[in-house]
Amino acid sequence: METIDVGLLSIVPPLVAIILALLSKEVISSLLIGILSGSLIYAIATDGGIIKMSTTAFTIMAETVGAPGKFNILLFLALLGSLVYLVTLAGGSRAYGNWACTKLKSKRSALLATSLLGAIIFVDDYFNCLTVGTVMKPVTDKYRVSRAKLAYIIDSTAAPICIIAPISSWAAAVGATLYETGSFTNEFSAFIATIPYNLYAILCILLVILLSVFNLDFGLMAKLEAKAGLTGELGSLDALSDDMVKMQDNATIWDLIIPIGSLILFSILAMLYNGGYWAGQGLSFSQAFGNCDASAALVLGSFWALIVTFLLFVPRKLINFKEFMGGIGEGVKTMVPAYIILTLAWTIGSLCQNYLGTGLFIGELVKASHIPVGLIPAIIFLVSALLSFSIGTAWGTFGIFIPIVVFISQYSAPELMVVTLSATLAGSVFGDHCSPISDTTILSSTGAGCDHLEHVSTQMVYAIIVAACSFVGYLIAGFSYGNLPLTLGSSVVLLIITLLIIHQIHLKKIKTENIENSSELF
Repeated sequence: METIDVGLLSIVPPLVAIILALLSKEVISSLLIGILSGSLIYAIATDGGIIKMSTTAFTIMAETVGAPGKFNILLFLALLGSLVYLVTLAGGSRAYGNWACTKLKSKRSALLATSLLGAIIFVDDYFNCLTVGTVMKPVTDKYRVSRAKLAYIIDSTAAPICIIAPISSWAAAVGATLYETGSFTNEFSAFIATIPYNLYAILCILLVILLSVFNLDFGLMAKLEAKAGLTGELGSLDALSDDMVKMQDNATIWDLIIPIGSLILFSILAMLYNGGYWAGQGLSFSQAFGNCDASAALVLGSFWALIVTFLLFVPRKLINFKEFMGGIGEGVKTMVPAYIILTLAWTIGSLCQNYLGTGLFIGELVKASHIPVGLIPAIIFLVSALLSFSIGTAWGTFGIFIPIVVFISQYSAPELMVVTLSATLAGSVFGDHCSPISDTTILSSTGAGCDHLEHVSTQMVYAIIVAACSFVGYLIAGFSYGNLPLTLGSSVVLLIITLLIIHQIHLKKIKTENIENSSELF
């Protein structure tokens, strides 16, 4: 099969996928129908019919998923899901919570420890949401932290951490999708390039730290925190049973740290190995990383991390051999939704890019529209946020959007490609962060034992503030051609100033209300 020119029809597949996703709030069927619509267009244009449509769709799918890089990503997700499940099953996560209870002496330290655990568990957002909530509830309850605040910290250190962590399920998915566009040398370098410009993720994490250290809450969150502190009413639902996480008497904090540390260490060593660092080619550390096959390295790293985990858990009887092997299967099951979304996203991207000529058409369309190129990153941030909010998944959003953004950047603003792709990822996370139907939002409220709508309403205000500062940052990045110090510095300063102003307004409002209440008594 070869690339054909179908003009305006080339944008039908992504448009169908986006519109259906917005209407149905379901990304898998939307992507599949988008793929079938593109395959039908290709079949008709090449004098085929319904049969050729189906064979075209599944031929492209098989070729895409069967490529070594793609298959390695699926293997890594399977091994990662297994590792996550086993660490939870053995009680390593809960051991951290027990340890924290003995070491933390204040509300501030409890909040920071919760944030730290969220940052440590960066390999997968699902694992993060359920583990941090289950582990830290006893600690935060002790210091009267409202469950809404706990849910906010969990949610803000899940996807925002994963989207800038080089070794995670998100990094694997994003890197593979970016690499598929042909604009980067490998998956690892593609993902690394987007990290400094992922303004929403960076500012989101900064806001969590500022709120934890300086107690700068406002709005409904501040009221819930005040109520928790004064009356001890935390807003607890305890929907997540403690029985969901096994805890052996001899499990320790190292049963969490060693498996995750092993994953990081072995993945880095594998990247250096297949990047030629020890091959006698004289490559530097950074050159070896740039030359590595990241997907293959992640498979090796996760495999050896599982070996270490086996040697750490089974001889000490945290779990027996049968439980360990069963846990591998259960962990793989947790990744099935990710497999499906990735497969469909890769397929529609390949169909548009390699068979329908969507890139050339969109690029020429953007050129003809005369939109200032400096506005493109900010516009893409807003559009991807809207889609992600509507369908409740960042993965589905960047799977649909990345190929389109690459097309636009290649033909209109190649110098802003990295910034625009970063804006796509940032917008996807922002929309996912706010969406009440997002899986991570639901898991965060579940993990914290918090009312779901209360979590959404309290978090959304904070998320919108971060998004507004990020939007300004992308405007600056667009018109400064990606000047990183100016972009990141201005965004950080704007966030701090905005937070201080809003907090002062909140304090004045509280003071006014207290004066009015006092006057009513007389």
